[in-house]
Amino acid sequence: MSTINNNYLDGMRWQQESAVPESNANQALTQEDFFSLLSQQLSMQDPMKPVDNDQMISQMSSFATVDGINNLNDEIQTLNSVMTSNQALQASGLVGQKVLIPSNVGHLGDAGTPVTGVVSAPTGTQNLMVRVEDSTGQVVRTIPVDATAGGNVDFSWDGTDAEGNPLPPGNYSFFAQGLADGANEELPVSTYAHVNSVTLGGADYDTVLNLRGLGGISLGDVLAVAEG
Repeated sequence: MSTINNNYLDGMRWQQESAVPESNANQALTQEDFFSLLSQQLSMQDPMKPVDNDQMISQMSSFATVDGINNLNDEIQTLNSVMTSNQALQASGLVGQKVLIPSNVGHLGDAGTPVTGVVSAPTGTQNLMVRVEDSTGQVVRTIPVDATAGGNVDFSWDGTDAEGNPLPPGNYSFFAQGLADGANEELPVSTYAHVNSVTLGGADYDTVLNLRGLGGISLGDVLAVAEG
C-alpha cells in the first residue's frame, strides 16, 4: 500500500494552524473586539435570513451596559482616591486641636491643663453632679454642674482633689448623675482629647487620630472639634 503525499492539503493544514490567534491574556473583549465580531456576523449572515434588528439592538445594548459599568467602576475608584485625599487633608488639620470623643475617659496631663467634657442632659435636669474616678475606681472629686437648660452641658476639672491637691497625671473616668423627670439618672458623658498625630487611612482602613494618653480613634467617631 502506497502513501499519497498531498502537498496542497498539507499546506492548507499548516496555514489553518498558524492562523489561530494568540489568546488574550486577560480574556476581556474591548469595544474594538465587539465591533469586529459584529462586522463579521453581518458579513457572514444569510442574505435570505438576515439578523433580526431587535437581536442586533439587544447585543449592542448589552455591550453598552457592560462598557458603562466598567467606566463607572473607574470613576468610583477615582472618587475614592479624591475622598481619601480630602479626608487626609482634613485630619492633618486636627493635629494640636481638641476633639470630643464618645468616651467618659479623659487624660490629665502634667502641665496643669484641665480635663473638659460634655454631659448630655434633658431640659430641667437638677442637682447634676459629675464625679471623677481614678484608675482604681476611687472617687477623687465631685463637680456640681448647672444643667437646667438641658442639652450638651460643658464641665471642666482642674485636676485636683476635694482639698485642692493636684493629682498625678493619667487617665480618669467621669460619671454624671442628675435629677431628671423626678428620678435620679446616669447621664451620657463625652470627653475632649488632644490630637497628637494622625495615621492616614486608605480604601481598606480608616484614618485614625492618635490622642494624647488615650490611643487612637477613627476620624468618623469624632463628635466635635475645639481649639487646642
